[in-house]
Amino acid sequence: MWRIWLLFDPRRVLVGLFVFLFTLALLIHFILLSTPRFNWIEGPNAKHAAPAAAASQMLTPGPVQSSITSA
Repeated sequence: MWRIWLLFDPRRVLVGLFVFLFTLALLIHFILLSTPRFNWIEGPNAKHAAPAAAASQMLTPGPVQSSITSA
């Protein structure tokens, strides 16, 4: 095992390992924050369905108003 450290500089290996693990931890936390179940900042009562509800209301036809008026 000690011969491996003769090939690699231990400081560079440890710095690289810490940078990789920190980047991986940030990536995992941001992925979890993007899900409604594991978003601990907005809480469990966050309204994630609001954009979908607004889009479905825009797609449903409403009453048609005529621009022609009878005189």
